[in-house]
Amino acid sequence: MSKVLFINASPVANEASFSYQLAKTFESEYLKLNPSDQVSWLDLNELDKGSMTLTSKNSKEHFKDENVDPLINQIKSVDKLVVIAPMTNFNYPATLKNWLDKICVANKTFSYKYSKKGGSIGLMDHLKVMIINTQGAPEGWYAFADVTVLLKGVFEFIGAMVDSIKVAGTKVEYLNKQPKEIVEPNLALIKEKAKNF
Repeated sequence: MSKVLFINASPVANEASFSYQLAKTFESEYLKLNPSDQVSWLDLNELDKGSMTLTSKNSKEHFKDENVDPLINQIKSVDKLVVIAPMTNFNYPATLKNWLDKICVANKTFSYKYSKKGGSIGLMDHLKVMIINTQGAPEGWYAFADVTVLLKGVFEFIGAMVDSIKVAGTKVEYLNKQPKEIVEPNLALIKEKAKNF
């Protein structure tokens, strides 16, 4: 039995969020294949620490154990992480950045101590991560802002194995469609990814 944590970083209300609807479908398909797995959700929009931005004025406070350990321990306690991350102004949402700043902590989720070549070693090598990313523009329009690539790099840095589901063109290809309507044309991909997760 695996423990799966869904991280919702979408700044859009659930019923209007393309990425959230894809994630709910992924959850449903995943549980059909893994009915005994335990699933929980963390909505970063509801997390006080999700709105605490790292600045020069609060960096000491930001990295205090009581601020980072609960979030780090939460991902250490699960086997799989599903990250809902729509492109927002050419990046992932600010709440996700704030959360990442709290879980990417030296000697807790990565280390330089044991590196033989001077690089880092990820300490979260037990973790599988599925990134669910949507963007309004078609694929390739904004290569400098590929949220999936950015997040893949962050999670691989801390040692995780990473896969992704990306749906691009939600403001063009799927124009005038409801979020639930983008699930059907992407259902085969979602089922395939759920099967291999």
